[in-house]
Amino acid sequence: MTVVWSREGEWGPFRVSDIQPLPLHPAAHALQFGSTIFEGFKGFQHSDGSVHVFRMDRHIDRFRNSAAMLHLPEPPAGLLREMVRAVIAANRDAIPPAPEALYLRPVMIGTSPIVAGSAFPSPEACLYVLASPVGDLFTGGARPLRIVVDDVHTRATSQLGAAKSGANYAAGLGPILAGKREHDADQVLFAPGDDVHEAGGAGFLLLNDDKIMTHHLDGSFLPSVTRDSILTLAPDLGYEPVERGFSVDELLTWSRDGEAALCGTAAVLSGVGTFICRGAEHTVGSGGIGPNTIRVRKALTDIQYGVAEDRHGWLTDVST
Repeated sequence: MTVVWSREGEWGPFRVSDIQPLPLHPAAHALQFGSTIFEGFKGFQHSDGSVHVFRMDRHIDRFRNSAAMLHLPEPPAGLLREMVRAVIAANRDAIPPAPEALYLRPVMIGTSPIVAGSAFPSPEACLYVLASPVGDLFTGGARPLRIVVDDVHTRATSQLGAAKSGANYAAGLGPILAGKREHDADQVLFAPGDDVHEAGGAGFLLLNDDKIMTHHLDGSFLPSVTRDSILTLAPDLGYEPVERGFSVDELLTWSRDGEAALCGTAAVLSGVGTFICRGAEHTVGSGGIGPNTIRVRKALTDIQYGVAEDRHGWLTDVST
């Protein structure tokens, strides 16, 4: 891991160490008031042995935006970039070949010991970066997912929907666990007030032979970097990217002949085979992973693994 502390408005030098517990005051702001943020992105080993991080700068920008939203000290982009490079170098022998990757997890927590600090931010913080080899997010590899549609709850708090904060994931855990328990579902798609937003831990897309559609960004949910990448790739592949709000009924109508998928760093692009909604099951298309989902996923992963040209400058070579 790499770790650095911010104290009295200054970031100290970071250090590289084995994974180990952090010295943390029991009254740390993060433990009392949830001042925690994180990111998740991947490093990919190419066939020539080089290692490339996908959209590192975009993820660092989102991390710094999350820090600002939670009023935590904003780490300089250059500092976080060097911490990521250092943790990759320290774990070089653990980076798996395709189709696996090295998952990178920057985390920041408020460390100021303020028991009565609910009305105050944490002026001090700890920033660290973890790394872990990863494969497919869902057990069993590529298969059509079962998704519960929740048209009541939001996954995130309205003020912090665009922040990648632990509190948002904790808020969605109850509906997700209920969906697993009651419907053998893989995930929940949150559509508060009949407005389809995002899944727990992933963005959401609708696809057909002509279009890729997703809800427009409005600050109420996370601006997925994978979502942005797919919308950018869409015209290259002959699809029209569409960003607008849509209802659960429109979702179900689209799904009769179209496709649906979760998207994210971990999910990549994972096809939906079944929606469980309002007491009934609805098959998406043929019930399998659709051809457009497979095509778009391959286009994205081919760039990540260096099989296809990186026409958008998304890969950062961290081999040296």
